[in-house]
Amino acid sequence: MTDIVYTNFSRGFVIEYVKSGETPCSSWLLLPAENLWPEWLRGTLYLLAMVYFFIGIAIGSDVFMCSIEVITSKKRTVVKWDEEKGERVEREVLVWNETVANLTLMALGSSAPEILLSVGETLQRLDGDGTEDALGTFTIIGSAAFNLLIITAICIVSVPSSEAKKIREFGVFLITAAWSMWAYVWMLVVLRWITPGEITMWEAWVTLGYMPLLVFSAYAQDSGWWCHRLCRRSPSTVGVDVQEGSQANVRIVNGGARPRASVFHGPSKELATLEAEKQYASSSNLKNIQEEKSNDMYLRDLESGTHLGRPKVIAPVEEKQSFARARNRFRHAAVRSMLGGKKKSLPPLNQKSTGPPRMAALVDKVRAMQNANADLPPANDDLCGKFTFASPSYSVFESAGTLDIDVLFHRRKPSKSKLRVSDVQNGNLDLVDDGGEEDLITGVVTVDFETRDGSAKRDTEYKFTQGKLVFKDTEWKKSISIPIVNDNQYESDMDFYVILKNATGDSGLGDPSVCRVTIIDDDEPGEFSFEDASYHADLTKGCLVAKVVRSKGSDGIVTIQYTTIDGSGKGSDSIEDFDYKSTSGTLCFKHGEMSQQIVVDINKNSSKKLKNFVITLRNPSLGAKIGDHSACVATIGGDFVQDRIANILEDDEEEDETYGDQFRNAMTVGGDKDEDGNDIPPSNLDYVLHFLTFLWKIVFAFIPPKKTLSGYPAFVLSLAFIAGCTAVVEQLGHLLGCVVGLKTSVSGITIVALGTSLPDTFASRTAAVQDQYADASIGNITGSNSVNVFLGLGLPWVINVMYKYFKNKKLYVATNNLDLSVTVFTSAGAVCIILLILRRKIVGGELGGPRVFKWFCAVFLVFLWISYVIICSLRAYSIF
Repeated sequence: MTDIVYTNFSRGFVIEYVKSGETPCSSWLLLPAENLWPEWLRGTLYLLAMVYFFIGIAIGSDVFMCSIEVITSKKRTVVKWDEEKGERVEREVLVWNETVANLTLMALGSSAPEILLSVGETLQRLDGDGTEDALGTFTIIGSAAFNLLIITAICIVSVPSSEAKKIREFGVFLITAAWSMWAYVWMLVVLRWITPGEITMWEAWVTLGYMPLLVFSAYAQDSGWWCHRLCRRSPSTVGVDVQEGSQANVRIVNGGARPRASVFHGPSKELATLEAEKQYASSSNLKNIQEEKSNDMYLRDLESGTHLGRPKVIAPVEEKQSFARARNRFRHAAVRSMLGGKKKSLPPLNQKSTGPPRMAALVDKVRAMQNANADLPPANDDLCGKFTFASPSYSVFESAGTLDIDVLFHRRKPSKSKLRVSDVQNGNLDLVDDGGEEDLITGVVTVDFETRDGSAKRDTEYKFTQGKLVFKDTEWKKSISIPIVNDNQYESDMDFYVILKNATGDSGLGDPSVCRVTIIDDDEPGEFSFEDASYHADLTKGCLVAKVVRSKGSDGIVTIQYTTIDGSGKGSDSIEDFDYKSTSGTLCFKHGEMSQQIVVDINKNSSKKLKNFVITLRNPSLGAKIGDHSACVATIGGDFVQDRIANILEDDEEEDETYGDQFRNAMTVGGDKDEDGNDIPPSNLDYVLHFLTFLWKIVFAFIPPKKTLSGYPAFVLSLAFIAGCTAVVEQLGHLLGCVVGLKTSVSGITIVALGTSLPDTFASRTAAVQDQYADASIGNITGSNSVNVFLGLGLPWVINVMYKYFKNKKLYVATNNLDLSVTVFTSAGAVCIILLILRRKIVGGELGGPRVFKWFCAVFLVFLWISYVIICSLRAYSIF
């Protein structure tokens, strides 16, 4: 038996023949008579359209996350009392707490597709009876299962077998894990036992109310439940910056202090292993503070009035990257690499520092040294007939060329006036000067002068100078000109002396007859760093070339040491049976030389499996500094996507983009750069990715730049764009199920869940390989799953139940498939979390470990996910 269905249009109607008891596919996306097309064609088109819209959602989510990062990076100024300086100092702190930002805006950004899909579907089905499965609900559960089981399995095997990585903020991870398990248990309690198949008003509001409780508990754990703050709070503190202690002598810049806990992310700037190496280099140089004090440290001492014998507490000059942004940076890099985004270029090598100008600092230093003379004891009053220097000390820049020193001959005898009280008038005392005459010494006098070495040596730092000064009858001041040698080589400040001797005529030597001259070195030897964060070995040539660049100065000859450190790749003095040849040495940069290369021999027969090692820079010569990229990752083998992500991550700050920049970037095909910084023509894959994503790039280029008005316009519009895309995906999901007979619950936990989780999969894998800890790869999963339930289900439930309340109706939910799906996932999720805890105890980390054991764990988790999908599918088709 067949039924006839009429569909009326303004210019006609369509007649469809369907089986008795069935209804034709319906959607606001359908074209007229589209149901009459062949089912195989419609199914293929719906599937391809879903994939295409998933790409659009990924690009939109990337824009959305960038706007959130701008919003959460906003700072405010707090005032704190500095005990050592005895004054109030201002400091900028983030307005958004990292944990609160993670579980609110950051969570909304990473889970926006699932949450908006659920909310959009609810708004379209407000008048429904609730007897059908909801695609948004099953997408949230399926995405949680995929993230917890599949992404965790991928991250476990991605870490090399020789190491294990653990979650650093394990306490926060356990709290969010407990909340994630309770979120799904709460669903079972509501749907099965309290009010089976019905959602009441209080149940909906309690579900949504768990969200602030989750944020509060994670924030409390992040803050140590405020116990340590109460112990360390001081009444002299102004503002909120009370978590930082102060040490008695030296505060290590970017070191020592325990980083703040984070719910989602690990403590990585880009490659936290490299940061650890840089911190090690910084701490190892602390022991040289008093033996070799650099100009910059000495300037800080002079500025703060610190005595030379005691180091001053130095405030951190660079803020560490927020943990809340590490995951976002990995996700942003993953999206750009997968979709053919064009890389950012490195800043010019001669880019100036954003700090105070060098010359201004030197001027302040000289001024401070000259002001120190005021503390000297007063000179002898009886200087008549004596030669003295105008000042006991002089300072000169090395680049000045010459120094003029004044020599004085005191010809006038001191005035011998007398003061007496003449009268008292109107209560005032009048002082009267009797005036006494001054005697003048006449005649020609002479004095010899000569330079003497101190720490500065003749002909190296200055030219030896000696001679005789002749003062005629009317002369009382003459100058000595001493040549200063400028060698363009950075050195510590040095001293030499000028003395007066052999005074003739009616003259003698007074105080000061010896003056000290300090030569201040104003050379800038530069800052050294690797040009890229990672380099790939060329197995055809059997070598790896890493480029070291010199910036912010190029004066003098500078040396810097380098060495290789084993990672998953092993090195030795002999390349046979090893991955590379261990290399160490010293780079010598000549005056004005801006770059050099480090060449490491690679075993051409090395396995094509991903292996890596680290090349580090250390021990620069005096005055030189090590830049941000103090080390780089050298990769042997590996894959295309990961290498692109690593290079994208090297840009700490992106330049402010305008509308024009956004459209130019959208129309530009991405490409790579070689070791010399030259552009490599885009590959065929780059062109394919650019073609597939071109429309979406143009569409999202209309969104205001992310830094416009603090990111809020981009936040709102990108959220609206994502909502529109998810609304289309929701309709396509139902149409695909209608055409091919795929149940809504099965479609939600498989196709839709995988499509929304794909960017997170690449981001987590890259974070697992490159990050020092496991927080940025899997530490966020439990918190994200909790937010999905409390916000992704709580908000639609509240909207729906309030709408039904005013309509005098009740909210019913289909539970035939939902209860089993939640039960199976909760059981599998609990097993996964227990497995991660056991791995932490057995192998020392949640990721990596021995080869056999890590693969066993990964296969077991994949087996749990497959079992979950099969069981839920069998229930959906009423097989059991």
